[in-house]
Amino acid sequence: MGESPTGAGPDYEQIVLDVADGVATLTLNRPDRLNAFTGRMAGEIIDAFDRTDADDRVRAIVITGAGRGFCAGADLSGGGSTFDYPEDAPRRDGGGLVSLRVYASLKPVIVAFNGPAVGVGVTMTLPADVRLASTAARFGFVFARRGIVPEAASSWFLPRLVGISRALEWATTGRVFDAQEALAGGLVRSLHEPDELLPAAHALAREIADNTAPVSVALTRHMMWKMLGADGPMAAHELDSRAVEARGKSEDAEEGVTSFLEKRQPRYPNRVSTDMPDFFPWWREEEFTPVEGPRSR
Repeated sequence: MGESPTGAGPDYEQIVLDVADGVATLTLNRPDRLNAFTGRMAGEIIDAFDRTDADDRVRAIVITGAGRGFCAGADLSGGGSTFDYPEDAPRRDGGGLVSLRVYASLKPVIVAFNGPAVGVGVTMTLPADVRLASTAARFGFVFARRGIVPEAASSWFLPRLVGISRALEWATTGRVFDAQEALAGGLVRSLHEPDELLPAAHALAREIADNTAPVSVALTRHMMWKMLGADGPMAAHELDSRAVEARGKSEDAEEGVTSFLEKRQPRYPNRVSTDMPDFFPWWREEEFTPVEGPRSR
């Protein structure tokens, strides 16, 4: 077990958060239930991302599952009333709260699907930056087969990742498909034998942690995600120009060039917690307005 982030959660019951050598590993930890998703798990994941954002030692995050599954979706132990929430329940989807928190991360996020990822078990990972899968993994956007609809903001994320036609095929059939189809469809970046999956994910995280400036990575992550909703390239050009100006006069830029010329590993001094440019964040968060109709998790 590596060092934990400052104040990290010994009280976590359904996840494990471990930090070693600049990489945080977040493990969904209900192996007896194939890591089925609960409200408590959602809260713990959100808290873990709050901690990793605040911890400058963390340069990248790897998410995986304990045991033979990644996440079997929502815990259905409540039976047929699982999705029938009380009238006074908040009109916020719990999977969506997790997705939005992953989306907001200041550190890059890598998912290692070690086994089945179904329902919210896959939709909550769509805002991650890279997804790798074991050859034993299986996937399913099974919502229509449960009488509900896709959640976790997947109607925004999934078509952008795999295209509208593939997204609709997977979501309207609700069928479970194998890792090879996930690879062919662009849901995952690569397949690995089960015992090689986590080493591959950590190797990618190490490539980020060892070679890149953390402030530049945080900016790059949000520049690319936010530009998915831009009207055209001029918006990107305007944002690029601001970011290049801010970063170009930073100590990181000096170190990046100097270390390259001296043929050594860089030692970037700027920190995400204190040195983000003044214009960050440049976007305005949308205010959530509840809609009339059935309440959701």
